[in-house]
Amino acid sequence: MPIIKVDNLTDPNLKIYTSLTQAQLRNRLEPEKGIFIAESPKVIGTALDCGYEPLSMLTEERHINGDASAVISRCGDIPVYTADRELLSRLAGYELTRGVLCAFRRPLPKTPSEVTAQASRVAVLEDIADSTNIGAIFRSAAALGIDAVLITPSCCDPLCRRAIRVSMGTVFQIPWAQIGEDYLGWHQHGAELLRSLGFKSAAMALSDDSISIDNPILKSEPKLALVLGTEGDGLAKHTIATCDYTVKIPMQHGVDSLNVASAAALAFWETRILGSPSGRAVGEAD
Repeated sequence: MPIIKVDNLTDPNLKIYTSLTQAQLRNRLEPEKGIFIAESPKVIGTALDCGYEPLSMLTEERHINGDASAVISRCGDIPVYTADRELLSRLAGYELTRGVLCAFRRPLPKTPSEVTAQASRVAVLEDIADSTNIGAIFRSAAALGIDAVLITPSCCDPLCRRAIRVSMGTVFQIPWAQIGEDYLGWHQHGAELLRSLGFKSAAMALSDDSISIDNPILKSEPKLALVLGTEGDGLAKHTIATCDYTVKIPMQHGVDSLNVASAAALAFWETRILGSPSGRAVGEAD
């Protein structure tokens, strides 16, 4: 593959790494032109394992025959741009993890019915805005028996760079899709959409009629959707009112709630079904 040395951030070859916004990378109007950026050899390798198409790479020169050599050898004849550590740090605003970035073609969106066809446990993320929380939830989902993730239209993009990095590439292994055509589509009809997919819904929220997360009825449900709300405000009142269950995590010492990513991990563990389809590594590109 061609190795191309760059020495400034205005190089047009670096545009996708330096000047395109997340919305421009995602390219909602023309999804077939969408791009996402993966960081670090391990995460890049996971994307390749799941069938994603690499477009170009940017790395410190010292990594070409070092940490990045294995993934570079798997990427065919894509251009590999190199720069020194200082330039790459200025590019990202921080020192890059293992000094390697790779641009991939974004897969076409899947539908909720496609990603949940064989699922018994799904996570539904309502309006979660923080990319770190999204990445952490996907990592827990992969580890703790969640078969698919559904995101509402106002959620952070799971394929933004930080979410990918925090997830350690598990966003490529867990099937996911957007549920609801727009904000109102989810907020007015969310529970109904989940029922149409065959799922009972469990809203994670504190209320007088909440049941405990370790209630056996939850684990006994053959198809259960755990619905988690945005940071701070939690789930919308209409979402809570229309879900089949309202579920809480019992707390001590006057603590009223957990970070949404921590709550998700606990809920995934408590409601898991052993032997569920999540034992398979299913990539977005499948």
